[in-house]
Amino acid sequence: MLKVGRKAPAFTLADQEGKMQTLKQYAGTSVLLYFYPKDDTPGCTKEACAIAEVYKDFKKLGVTVIGVSKDSSKSHKKFAVKYNLPFTLLSDESTEMIQAYGAWAEKKMMGKTFMGTLRISYLIGADGKIARVYPDVDPASHALQLLTDIKAIRKEEKAAAKLVAQ
Repeated sequence: MLKVGRKAPAFTLADQEGKMQTLKQYAGTSVLLYFYPKDDTPGCTKEACAIAEVYKDFKKLGVTVIGVSKDSSKSHKKFAVKYNLPFTLLSDESTEMIQAYGAWAEKKMMGKTFMGTLRISYLIGADGKIARVYPDVDPASHALQLLTDIKAIRKEEKAAAKLVAQ
């Protein structure tokens, strides 16, 4: 897992439309980068739909939302269309980016051990550095937790800007 204040690792990955996306293209804006295990599974669907429900609020706060899993762009497209997801989903089939962000680890399910994607989110500031880290995400409440934190950050930024202006 990455630490707050660290420069976010660069990436170049295909989205659900097959278009290449890079972190660099979002320079100067805040990015919510959320990692999830698999398209169209109960927890991942719950998380994606919860984020989609408040997506307009993220946009109003100037935050770009990007989901990442090792599923293919084709799988992401089906997932996005099925649940009307308004944000970008990146395909990291090699898991290179997932590993760079510390979201790839050993997991256990039904007595079996395997490597898989952890449910971790990062809020990347406009400066390209990690502003907040969210390990062990609860799919149902994560979107609202994020919004609360982002609103608090925006208040702090306004207060700091006001002090500087005085």
